[in-house]
Order: sequence, then structure tokens, then C-alpha cells
Amino acid sequence: EFAFAGNVEREYERNGERYALLRWAQQAFDNFRVVPPGTGIVHQVNLEFLADVVTARPDPDGELVAFPDTLVGTDSHTTMINGLGVVGWGVGGIEAEAALLGQPLYQPMPVVVGFRLDGELRAGATATDLVLYVTEMLRSHGVVGKFVEFHGPGLSRLGLADRATISNMSPEFGATATLFPIDDETLRYLRMTGRSLETVDRVEAYAKAQGLFRTDDVAEPQFNESLSLELGSVEPSVAGPRRPQDRVPLTDLRRSFRAAFSDGLSPHGLVDEASEESFPASDPPSYVGDPAVVERPIEPAPVMAALPEPDMDYRATVVVTGEESFELRSGSVVIAAITSCTNTSNPSVMVAAGLLARNAIARGLRTPPWVKTSLAPGSRAVTDYLAGAGLMAPLEALGFNLVGYGCTTCIGNSGPLAEEIAAAIEANDLVGVAVLSGNRNFEGRIHPLARASYLASPPLVVAFALAGRIDIDLTTQPIGRDAEGKPVLLSELWPSAKEIADVVAEQVRAEIFTRNYASVFDGDERWRALPVPAGDRYAWDAASTYVALPPFFKGIGRDPSPVADVVDARVLAMLGDSVTTDHISPAGSIARTSPAGEWLVEHGVEQREFNSYGARRGHHEVMMRGTFANIRLRNLLTPDREGNVTEHFPSGERMSIFDAAQRYQAEGTQLVLLAGKEYGSGSSRDWAAKG
Repeated sequence: EFAFAGNVEREYERNGERYALLRWAQQAFDNFRVVPPGTGIVHQVNLEFLADVVTARPDPDGELVAFPDTLVGTDSHTTMINGLGVVGWGVGGIEAEAALLGQPLYQPMPVVVGFRLDGELRAGATATDLVLYVTEMLRSHGVVGKFVEFHGPGLSRLGLADRATISNMSPEFGATATLFPIDDETLRYLRMTGRSLETVDRVEAYAKAQGLFRTDDVAEPQFNESLSLELGSVEPSVAGPRRPQDRVPLTDLRRSFRAAFSDGLSPHGLVDEASEESFPASDPPSYVGDPAVVERPIEPAPVMAALPEPDMDYRATVVVTGEESFELRSGSVVIAAITSCTNTSNPSVMVAAGLLARNAIARGLRTPPWVKTSLAPGSRAVTDYLAGAGLMAPLEALGFNLVGYGCTTCIGNSGPLAEEIAAAIEANDLVGVAVLSGNRNFEGRIHPLARASYLASPPLVVAFALAGRIDIDLTTQPIGRDAEGKPVLLSELWPSAKEIADVVAEQVRAEIFTRNYASVFDGDERWRALPVPAGDRYAWDAASTYVALPPFFKGIGRDPSPVADVVDARVLAMLGDSVTTDHISPAGSIARTSPAGEWLVEHGVEQREFNSYGARRGHHEVMMRGTFANIRLRNLLTPDREGNVTEHFPSGERMSIFDAAQRYQAEGTQLVLLAGKEYGSGSSRDWAAKG
């Protein structure tokens, strides 16, 4: 409660100007509503409340006309709503603004890739594991600019929240939209989230009348291209260490991590895996222990006994924080976050995380002191049903305290590591690791000191937080030792599918959603107390470092000059493959020594008030200085350096890419960028283009 309250307070302190702009827009535009801060992630609010799947409005003659709900949004994960049968996709800010002002938004007829699902997920596999398979397959197939549509009998055994988890990852595999059909599961979800009987009946009647309602008996649609997956083949996996499409089975994670970061090893080579304690791979995880829900206050568990690490050859150092000392090394998990709309919209994986935490507490385990843990659900409904099941207490006992309802770690808002830990990582060049239940793990996005980032299901986030390390085979190696010193396997803690389903059925009820969304637009006292600027034109504040009038149309007349040839250009940066929008326009923290940081300091902003690039997207002076500001960018013009640096020609001087661009502009030199395949894939597309 303290973390959440403190973060909301800071949110208002830092973002008051942005919120005042929204308050002004509320009174200046018709049909404009705002979900205030501290309420949830817009995608999850869309899924649980706003979307009606089939809309009904009167025509000019007053006759009610029904038509499919559609959506465009300025966030790439707008596609999450595709899981509910709503066609929607993400667009850039300029496109969205044009649509708000009445301009049509054109969508050429897309290539549609059919993705058939058969069978059902086996015990121990989650929707997150499934989405990592789908991401890997579709990125390999190539779906940029295409629509993906799921079909097949496997849909009858795939819950709506599981579908939304897949649709939410559309930007990660590159599709414009990832659509699921309307069926009985769609109707069940609408009822469960408290939609009106009128809405549910309208969706069913319309979909059936228009031939849009799926059953196992309907003919299979025809597609331009086709893929298929047997759900029973899905096994527990993570994705990383740098891209969401790089799926790694749990059984191969240890080897994969060490191969990716061989520079984090000493010259002596890899540790002999036979020297570490392990057990035969178990059958699919099943719950062992007392199934009673924890209702008593939970005391912090004793520190788990350290597992032996003979001949450990990773770079390591001893860190002292307060009265505790511990060994921090390459492979240590320093961030473990249950975050992002991708998974927190899914009750089954959230309940699984809570049950696993409860079972770990019962065995006397706790997270090591070097792991920074957090819980940031996509809506208040999540904490309601977790609390109702008695699962918030064990999550909190392991450090997964509520920090807010919104985008946090996944967009780089992880906050700082403890000073001693940060200093140890930097001084010893350690490979710190972040594990998060999000959708983005591009380099430098999660935290500057987390060189490796892995996407994982919420229960696996809890598991890696307990283990404290990533280079471990959780299918055979102990996750820790109990209070009696006995090894504890993950399979002993993992809840059964039946127990998860029983908790979801009992706790995830319509009244939770109707109660939480009854006053969703009202906001708290702080929101209602914000000043509301008047007038039909926004009064720009020249002193603002958050919101400024952009110069995009400066110097452009009614008849723009013709596009001219590029002559005698220089190369501003020469980039390789997989340079994402996070390399081009990072969303996370602003470095003090960066061009953006220096500009903020010049304008009287203290470093602790820098906030993030994501929060300052309303100011072009910050954002253009943040272009190519990712600390892991590799520019082949400066192959010995990472980050925002290039070489100016013909002087040979090194400087930031922003400073070089300004110098070239002053010299009248035109510029080009050279880049490899998948340049510009990712999420922050609007400012990547503007920058």
C-alpha cells in the first residue's frame, strides 16, 4: 500500500502538466473520456470494460443500426482487443490525431495468415509459454503488414484471456492485428466481466446473423497463408536475453544464457554442470502440499540456505547492504517483475503466481536480497481477486508488493537498483538479469544495468525470484532449500491446473469488474483537484519541459515544395540487423550525460526529476535528443563503443548522434542512415519516426 500510494503521489507531482492537458481536452472535445491515473493499463481497461464487440447507434432516421466495434490506438498493444473479436491495431500519434479530427484512416486489404490450433495445453504449460511459441513461429514466418487470424478446434479449449495474451504480442511478431473469432468463450467472458445482458445478446445475435460466430462445426476459413500448432507440444519457456522472439525452453536456459554471455565468464571455461545438485526431470508439475488457502498473517520466511556452487567461474563479487552480505555474479536475477497487460489480464497465470508464492512460503523459501521484486497489474480487478483468494499476502511476503496499476518495468519504469548492487555490477562488469512477465525485453529497455532480460509467465517470474539466478534448469535443479535444508524442486511448488481453475472460478466474478469500473472515469481527489484550463485552444506554456507546440509544420505552406534529390550525403549512423524502435527511441530512463539530460539540466530540471523518455513524449526538444539514445546501440562507424555515439565526417570527431546531426545541418550536409533487416521493429513507432 505504501509503494502504490507513494508512486501515485510521484506520478501526479511529475506529470501534472500532462494531466492538465488531458483535463483541458475533456472540456474542449466532444466524445472524449479519460481513465485517470492509478486505474489500469488502457488495453486491459478496453478488454474488461470499454469494448462492446458489436456497437449499436441510431442512423440519421433514428433507426438503431448494429455494426462491429473497431479500434485504433496510439499504442502498439492496442491489438490486445483482437482476442475479444474486435478488429483493432496501433497507429502513430499523427494518424490518431487526424482520425480524432474526422479524417478517414485507410487500411489496405491485408494478407491474412491463418493460424490453426489443435489439442490443448498440457499440465504445467501456460498461456505465456504458448504466446512465446506463437511469437517465435510468426516472426520466423514473416507477418509484417499482415493480419493473423486464429482458427481450429484448439480454440474451444483456449480461454479468452489466453487469446488476449497472444493478440497483445502482435508487435513482437510484427503483425498489424491478430484476430480471434467470436464464439461461446467470447460471450462467457463478456458476462464474467459484467457486461450488460443487452450487450451480450446483441453480440451473439449479430455474430450469428452475419456468419461471424465460430463453433467446432463451422467450415474452416480460407487464408492467404497458413500455419498450425499442436497445443500439447508447448513446453515451459522464456524468451531472451534481448528479443521476444528468441524462445528458450527451460531445459536449455542455462546453456543458452552462458552461450549468449560468454564474455561474462572467466578464462577458465564453463562450470562442470555435473558438479551441481540436480534430479531427474519430473513429470508435468503437480501441486504437493496442503491446499488450504493461507488466511493467517504471513511472517517473513528465513533466508533460504545457499545452494553449493563449486568451481563457479562467473565474474562475481561480494556485496554488503546494511547487515547482509551476499555474492552477486553474472547471471544473478536483479529484477523480477510481474507486470504488463500481456499477462496481468490473464487470471489463470496471475492465480498460478499467487499459489506458487503461497507454496514456497509454506516450504520456508524467500527471495534473496539482491532481487528487486514488484507487482503491477493491469487493473484493480486483479488485486481484488488475488486478495479474495488469500494470495496477495504470500506474494507480498516474497516482495511482490503492489507498485501501481499500469506500465512499469516493461516500459523501463523499473526504478533504480540498490546503490550497492548497482555499483557492484558496474565495477565488476557483471551480467545482471531481469525476468518479467511483459512483452518487451529489447536491449537497455528494462534497466541500464540488466544486460540480459527474459520474458516469462508470472509463476516463472516468482520461481526465478526465488532461485535468484537465471543459469539454472528449473526442471531438474533445486529452486532452493527449505528451513530444514532439504532441496525444493519447482515441480513441488507448482499448482495443479485444477487448483488454478477452481480459484479462478470462485474468485473471478462479474461483481469484481462492475464494482471497479462503476466510477472508472471519476478519478481520485487529486485528479478532480487538477486545474482545468479553459478555451477551445490549448494555452502553450513556453517554460514547460513536458508539453510543447511541435514544429512539424513549421515552414510548410499550403503547397509544399517538391521533394528534392539527396546529393553528397554523409552517413549519420551505420546499423546492423534487429535495430528496434527501442534503439531508435528508447522509452526508459534519461541519462544525465545524454543530450536530453543536458537539455533538461539547462532548463532547471534536477536529475531526480528527469522522469523517462516515455513520460516526456509531449516535448520534441527532449525526444529528438533522445533519438538513438539507447545505451546498447551499436553503430558500425564506432565499433568499439556502445550507445549514442557516431563519427563526424570528414573531421573524424566523435560525438552524440544528435550533436552530429545538428552539425551536419549547420554545414548544409544531407544525411542517410544505413540499417539491416528488421530495422524499426518494436513499439515506440511514433517517436522513432518523428525523431
